[in-house]
Amino acid sequence: MAKKTNNFKKEKYEERLLNEINGLLRSSISDARLQRVSITKVELSPDYGYATVSWDTYDSGTRGDAKKALDSATGRIRSELAKVLEVRHVPAISFIYDNQFEEEKKIMDLLKKEQDDSDE
Repeated sequence: MAKKTNNFKKEKYEERLLNEINGLLRSSISDARLQRVSITKVELSPDYGYATVSWDTYDSGTRGDAKKALDSATGRIRSELAKVLEVRHVPAISFIYDNQFEEEKKIMDLLKKEQDDSDE
């Protein structure tokens, strides 16, 4: 039972981090390169010391700039999280690009092409 409770607690904390970071990107971090960035997932390490934050951007042409902006804003994001989360330790954050939507688009394009080929 404790294992299930711990997983629930971890999932709730991951969800809270996701919402708070998205909120910070919209309100507190005034970097234009982050305007079109969205946090898609947060995964915490078992000890809650590290958070892997997956992100995507609505404009794939700005991906490199967005990554640089996220990396440079990491300290500020952690500082702001410490204020709103009211916890002793805010996890170290690493940002990784989430290519899930690109992969889904490729699959959909392949399925559409297959459908078009079978219609001919």
